[in-house]
Amino acid sequence: MDVIALVGIIAALFIVISLTEPVADWLRLPYTVVLAILGTLIGSIAAYLAGQGRTVAELGPAVDGFEFSIRANVFLYVLLPTLLFQVSLGLNLRRMAEDWVPILVMAVVAVVVATFAIGFALQPFTSLSLVACLLLGSIVATTDPSAVVSIFRNIAAPQRLTRIVEGESLLNDAAAIALFGFFLTFVMLGVPNPTLKDALVGFPTLILGGLATGWVLARICLVGLAWLDRFPLAQISLSVALPYVTYLVADQILGVSGVIAVVMAGMTLNFLGPGRLSPTNWTNLREVWDVLAHWAGALIFLLAALLVPGLLADVRWHDLFLIAIVVVAALVSRLFMLYAVLPLLTALRLSPRVDRPYRIAILWGGLRGAVTLALALAVSENFRVPPDVKREVGILATGFTLFTLLVQGTTLRRVISFLGLDRLAPIDRALSSQVIAVALQNVREEVAETARNHELTREIVRSEAKRFAERLDSAVEKAEAADDIPDRDRITLGLVALAGRERDMIIEAFREQLISARLAEQMLSDADRLIERTRAGGREEYRASGRLSLAQGRGYRLANRLHHRLRLSGMLARLTADRFEILLNQRLILRDLHGYIDGKIRRIHGRRVADLLHELLKRREDETQSALEGLRLQYPGYAEEIERRFLRRTSLRLEEREYDVLYADGLIGKELHTTLKQELAESRKLAEVRPRLDLAVQKTELVRQFPLFADMDEDSRKKLARALRTRYVQPGEVLMRKGDVPREVCFIASGAIEFETAGQKYRLGRGEMFGQLSLLIRQTRRTHATAITHSTLLTLDEARFRRLLKRNEEVRNAVLRSAEKRGLDPKALQF
Repeated sequence: MDVIALVGIIAALFIVISLTEPVADWLRLPYTVVLAILGTLIGSIAAYLAGQGRTVAELGPAVDGFEFSIRANVFLYVLLPTLLFQVSLGLNLRRMAEDWVPILVMAVVAVVVATFAIGFALQPFTSLSLVACLLLGSIVATTDPSAVVSIFRNIAAPQRLTRIVEGESLLNDAAAIALFGFFLTFVMLGVPNPTLKDALVGFPTLILGGLATGWVLARICLVGLAWLDRFPLAQISLSVALPYVTYLVADQILGVSGVIAVVMAGMTLNFLGPGRLSPTNWTNLREVWDVLAHWAGALIFLLAALLVPGLLADVRWHDLFLIAIVVVAALVSRLFMLYAVLPLLTALRLSPRVDRPYRIAILWGGLRGAVTLALALAVSENFRVPPDVKREVGILATGFTLFTLLVQGTTLRRVISFLGLDRLAPIDRALSSQVIAVALQNVREEVAETARNHELTREIVRSEAKRFAERLDSAVEKAEAADDIPDRDRITLGLVALAGRERDMIIEAFREQLISARLAEQMLSDADRLIERTRAGGREEYRASGRLSLAQGRGYRLANRLHHRLRLSGMLARLTADRFEILLNQRLILRDLHGYIDGKIRRIHGRRVADLLHELLKRREDETQSALEGLRLQYPGYAEEIERRFLRRTSLRLEEREYDVLYADGLIGKELHTTLKQELAESRKLAEVRPRLDLAVQKTELVRQFPLFADMDEDSRKKLARALRTRYVQPGEVLMRKGDVPREVCFIASGAIEFETAGQKYRLGRGEMFGQLSLLIRQTRRTHATAITHSTLLTLDEARFRRLLKRNEEVRNAVLRSAEKRGLDPKALQF
């Protein structure tokens, strides 16, 4: 085919893609189903025309275009990496991490179950070997839940459920393709059947090798992206090269799973990229990838569908029976996952509870598509695969795909409607009436103001006002009839709206460049969790989720261990600096939300609900302020640097806005506007640099503030700071238990600790120490100690503490005073 014909074919394909979306919306069918139908029709027409010989030879390049051969490599090396990379780039990894167990089970385990269920069900009825049947099972195990995901979003399904289905869509394809590559090796001529040893060694090697390859190449790419910071188009170009280089290196050079490598590269760039790229560049990169993935996904479906007539050219009646077996086995394996494995995960509290209607929707929405057809084509083109395997795999995979698209895909919306998932909940229907009434009242006021300002004709204003008044009266009547929503539900709806507004304010702050992309994503993840849990559990879940966003997670605990045991402080310093910035922005956003309650929520839900929301919001605000104050005490001076940086970024953004207004009003020219923006960009680059948090310096500063160490000379204080270990504790954390063997002494740098001895409770605060008496008396502890605020402790082991006692008279006297206060004989202390 010449270049002109190729360009014409590509243009025609893009025209079809552009028309498919409105056609799918008009027909109320999934987008991929319409693409598959159009592709199959075009492929059938092309096959018919190609068989007519001379009668169509005069059609020229168009017929040549229909006759061109679409190879499997076009899918595997051109389109598939783009699609997988964009999906992994767009996932919310922080929220997915909370549900990694059900996502992995529903993806990886489901693929393995489907592969073996289909393989063993098919083997007795065909002449193919078991390995060939398992190969077919891995091909048709790739589900494409994009249709059910899009419908779930439209019907406001639980976000957690939608997220699990999205995560499954990515990992499912990766696992199935990796399994396909493993079985294909043993189906080819001259290769022996796999043994258990081959399976246990070869398959994990493919997976782990792909993970390592993707991670390494993505980290190298991140270095390049940071270096190209001033060239956003160059950054996008480098990101486009990453999935293809990763796939080729993994598949062709290292012999590991290229698909797994691409997915891992996308997830690595997703997690680390926002911290390396500016907010604007990161947003542009994501938008470009959304377009590329849309094209790749549409072309995969369309081009694969063009091949359907050729793959089904030799179908027989017995093949239809085998297709039915594949359909039944696939549905049974899916039923097993949804009705046996998923409830088990729910009982173990590893997965959300999935109601029966949603299970049916997921079952019926597990369509197969272009990936299945592409893998089948790869088998049919492989000259080392036996001819009978090529034929059976091509026909059965294609027939099964057509069944899911033409039967399940075309009826999916009807199933959703039958299950009642497309209807609003009663509380939402009742609320909608009140929302409409309030909105129309606001509209009436604004329309009246517009009529006065523009001096419109009185007759027109009067007639339109009468028509609008009738609609408003009807809306008010419906709202009054539905005014029986319980306060508990109103509070839940108000809190959901409040959390939604919080999310919008985070996005606004990110667009104003007041928050970096990396921290904005973390705050948005917390906001999404807040919305999701509040919708499910009301005010109690709102408060619990708010506290969870303030807690120090697993990463923080790991950083603490690295800092304490290995003296590696980089991770802890970075997370602590992030926490400073997040708490500062969170506090500002929470304060602004009170105005939203008075301006919007009060008009819909009433004064009583609004007052309660104010109270709940004030509690979150106080808890955030408390956590921020705890950090201020732990790191004197650093919080002021973060606030100073925040003010600088705010002033730069306001300055930029003023220049934009002056340019829009024509008061300054384009050249001056561009120059001013460039100068601002340089200033913003300096303001973006976060002050360095040096934990060693901070610890020395903490030691200096202790009255016990006030008389020490500077060298002795520095030596003591190096010997002390910093320990950060959260409210409720147990520090000492009765019966423990004393091994260290703790000095309270910030916060407060509560002690319980013989039924009596007392508290110690900043500047005091504990644990010294039981250590010097050499007795097991008789006291239970618990942190009641976020606290920072400086700890010394027994040997260093005894050396400190010998050198520092003030510490020795403090120990003696504490012994007398506890009624202990000072002579019992073994100095």
